Amino acid sequence: MPLKQPLVSILMPFRNTGHFLGECLDSIGRQSYPHWELLAVNDHSSDSSRALLEAAARNDPRILVQDNPGSGIIPALRKAYASSSGQLITRMDSDDRMAPERLGTMSRQLLESGNGHIALGLVRYFSDRGISDGYARYEAWINGLSRTGSNFTEIYKECVIPSPCWMAWREDLDACGAFRPDRYPEDYDLTFRFYEAGVNCLPASEVLLHWRDYDARTSRNSEHYAQNYFLDIKVHYFLKIDRDRSRPLVLWGAGFKGKKIARLLQEAGEPFTWVCDNPRKIGKRIYGVMLRDFRGISGVESPQSIITVANDQAQKEIREFLESLGHQSARDYFFFC
Repeated sequence: MPLKQPLVSILMPFRNTGHFLGECLDSIGRQSYPHWELLAVNDHSSDSSRALLEAAARNDPRILVQDNPGSGIIPALRKAYASSSGQLITRMDSDDRMAPERLGTMSRQLLESGNGHIALGLVRYFSDRGISDGYARYEAWINGLSRTGSNFTEIYKECVIPSPCWMAWREDLDACGAFRPDRYPEDYDLTFRFYEAGVNCLPASEVLLHWRDYDARTSRNSEHYAQNYFLDIKVHYFLKIDRDRSRPLVLWGAGFKGKKIARLLQEAGEPFTWVCDNPRKIGKRIYGVMLRDFRGISGVESPQSIITVANDQAQKEIREFLESLGHQSARDYFFFC
């Protein structure tokens, strides 16, 4: 395949999504860019999913159906990736739909930009029951970042690269470790490894993925997508990538997330000062650390701050306070929610 029309490998684990597979496969088949292969890996389905994909493969030689040698998304992705031959790699969830221009738009961007870049698309949630305010806010947030390619500026808040809506050069994916780590959520872990490697996000201007929400979706039900897994990953990569150990560390907030992160920092042997604005907690000890009034941070020389306060207004006030001290986002302070 000449480089001007590189083969795109679509990696798609699937499990019991037979009800949605027809729409998903139709959206792949309608791509304006024809140079693709679909590596579909069955993760122990008990419904009609495998039969549907086998029927599709008989009609389209670009589709390969295999079984997961292990259990879960990570072993399935490894199987799909090992069987792929494309110069460009992307993921797809078997319950979602691609926009017709998705593969063409992303591959064109990567051809123009070269290695060291990741192509993204805007996303749109859809559901038979309508979209909740929470998902609507997440969609607006993630699309706001993707429009400017500034995704990594808020990487510690939430996964800033949706798993079924990115495309990368194989060389870049390999350099980032591809799907080798056994760390969930696997999409968030890979996002951090793209960030660590200095891969640049290309700005997106089109909705390229229609993201289905429903009760049985894996991200709603699997233990691997519980809050504690996200916090584990955030702390792991913060200490690895952004922590400057020549500077004191300050932890803001003593709610559920603050307490969990405090435990993780202690387990990592990372000392910190713990602050909040709750007069009922100030002066008390949690896990052996005294809670202090946040205003005392003005007397701490050159600190780095982890902020676990979720309230939007409180975040705004904290940001204004820190910036009044000359602190900069993503260097001196990091919002973890």
